[in-house]
Amino acid sequence: MLYRVIILTTLAFLGACAATPGTTTDASVAAASEEKPTTAAPVSEVRVVPERPFPDDSLYPLLVAEFALRRNNYKLALENYREQAMQLRDPGVSAHTTRLAQFMHEDDIAIETSQLWVELEPEQLEARLTLANLLARKGRSPEALPHMVALQRAGGTANFSALAHGFDKLSAAQQQALMQAIRDLRTEFPDSTQVMICQALLLEETDEIQLALKQLQAVFDVDPEQLQAIVLEVKLRQDIDQQDGLYDRIIAHLEDQPGNNRLRMQYARLLTRTDLAEARRQFQILLDQSPRDPDLLFSMALIQREMDDLEAANDKLEKLVSLGERTSEAHYYLGKIAEQQRRFRDAVMHYMLVAPGRDFVTATRRIASLLLSAGRLDEMSQYFIRLRGQYPQAQAQLYAIEATSLIDAEFDDASLKILNQALAEIPEDTSLQYMRSMVWEKQNDLALMEADLRAILEREPDNSTVLNALGYTLANRTSRYAEAEQLIARALELQPNEPAILDSMGWVKFHLGEHEEALKYLRQAYDAFPDPEVAAHLGEVLWVSGDSSGALAIWNSALSNNPDHELVVEAMERLGARLASD
Repeated sequence: MLYRVIILTTLAFLGACAATPGTTTDASVAAASEEKPTTAAPVSEVRVVPERPFPDDSLYPLLVAEFALRRNNYKLALENYREQAMQLRDPGVSAHTTRLAQFMHEDDIAIETSQLWVELEPEQLEARLTLANLLARKGRSPEALPHMVALQRAGGTANFSALAHGFDKLSAAQQQALMQAIRDLRTEFPDSTQVMICQALLLEETDEIQLALKQLQAVFDVDPEQLQAIVLEVKLRQDIDQQDGLYDRIIAHLEDQPGNNRLRMQYARLLTRTDLAEARRQFQILLDQSPRDPDLLFSMALIQREMDDLEAANDKLEKLVSLGERTSEAHYYLGKIAEQQRRFRDAVMHYMLVAPGRDFVTATRRIASLLLSAGRLDEMSQYFIRLRGQYPQAQAQLYAIEATSLIDAEFDDASLKILNQALAEIPEDTSLQYMRSMVWEKQNDLALMEADLRAILEREPDNSTVLNALGYTLANRTSRYAEAEQLIARALELQPNEPAILDSMGWVKFHLGEHEEALKYLRQAYDAFPDPEVAAHLGEVLWVSGDSSGALAIWNSALSNNPDHELVVEAMERLGARLASD
């Protein structure tokens, strides 16, 4: 039996839908706004693979995949195509599967099948471009680089700037290797603006802003109108507060091409950092052309809210809801506006319509806080019961939010009831058990607090947070100083520069009578984190050691930022200290 794999019109369409910028200009605005290229270039023509023998057992799954595709059952189609791509090792099937995976945003599958495609057709530029961009988007720059180099050498256009994505997640050795590779490519491709921009982006990642700006000047020497470089230059100059003529290049470009809405959008977004009024004007120009565009409506709403034009912002957000676009984000900000206007019932209603996602946890916390402030404890409890039933996978997090809200509102008994219930259902959840231990401590039940912390340490003996919490409590609330020192010393081994642990060690050393050692640790903690609690401890040790002026200076500094801070005031009153102004 013979077969012929044909890239059908349907898949050509899918490829076009999943297009990635194929030129420097197309990529410019996205990259400069920290949006990374995502998928492969569109297919420009139908390609027929020569006939060859076809295994009998592949006919049926391929037919199933094809009919599933025609019926829009993309999941089934992808499953079958992926299986056959690996089995047949055919470049046409691999390409077919890759484009479908991209269309479905199944990046891991797309990487797998595009790797096979490159292996089978190493000279195929679309295969290289697809794989390189997918790997870069996943932050796998070291793997993407060779494919981009091969693409560039073959006469294609590689989007080298995408290699900066995920740079901070690479090891130090990988970062150095990537930067050196880009330096080498500058020699090999001296006129490639994409290589220059990539180098500028990597220099930005390492906080070498002036060197990055120098690289962008090299871009302008080659192409004075390179949009990605123009937008990136503004962003870098904003970072170092270099305002002189900041937007001149963008303004000149928009005067020459007033219809370049992608650049105008970037200009408007950049303006939000320096000039909200002008940002609003630019967004209005865009909105006049596309009054139902959800992204423009949302951006304008945020600007109007920031400028305290709450009614206008509210109108834009309500329009988004009526259009069914970005509804969750719209309800979140409608809730914030309602809070600002003291319409608390409306705020709760909007927050309840925020779906799981970026704003969900904050919205849930605000609901709890507002209900508790209004004395509606039972209503809040019922709300969380409904949420846990609706999102069982987030059960632990929802219990934690409810308990934290109760603790913050000083409903300690209610918080213990919820934490006991939570730990009965999720007995080994460290966060919940740690939270309960802190409530026990607050209620002066140190035995139960210690029992919870010891239980965690049995499971996680190297949990530095728990070691420190138990050690500090023993040092602060009991006379078991030697035991406390052992616990804190172990925590310090695990996290030698953590200010909270350094403070604990200083405090236990003070109780052991080792004042010089105590001061060493407390000064180190205070230098790293000048928190009022650390200031209270450091001031007390200085005072007891005879340095009253040093103690008063520390306390005065703490109170200037945190007037009437309980720990500082308590230490001063207990020691009979008075500031000069008292």
